[in-house]
Amino acid sequence: MLDAFSRVVEQSDRQGSYLNDDQINALCALVGDSNKRLDIVNRLTSNASTITANAYRALVAEQPKVFGPGGACFHHRNQAACIRDLGFILRYVTYSILSGDTSVMDDRCLNGLRETYQALGTPGATVASGIGKMKDAAITIANDNSGISRGDCSSLISELATYFDRAAAAVA
Repeated sequence: MLDAFSRVVEQSDRQGSYLNDDQINALCALVGDSNKRLDIVNRLTSNASTITANAYRALVAEQPKVFGPGGACFHHRNQAACIRDLGFILRYVTYSILSGDTSVMDDRCLNGLRETYQALGTPGATVASGIGKMKDAAITIANDNSGISRGDCSSLISELATYFDRAAAAVA
């Protein structure tokens, strides 16, 4: 996994060049947003079980055939795996928002996930829907202005949304 700093240094090193003004300014912006990033990660981590459980409950209500008798996720083992997987995805989203980079999420979470669900007979669209429900909850929690670092968080919220979108696209 490369964080934003390592990635910029590696790119410049491959080119045999110094960091340019745009790269330095982007890194300064990342540092400036670091407390906001930590606030978002802390909030999501503190609410992880609620986010995943609520997403799962909403999925069951929305797609009862998938979770009912004869459905792909009917057995308790499959239901527990669904909740577990939603939690894994949320955890890797928090890693991505903290580092400003998706490489760890791509390599350790999303790589091969669609194929795994296909092999298990789990509908990827159902998993993607669950990720979307987690996204909505996470954005609501991250957007709450009480007790967080002051300043505009709209770009970080947009970044957070892209990580969930990336995960949903990887399984659909």
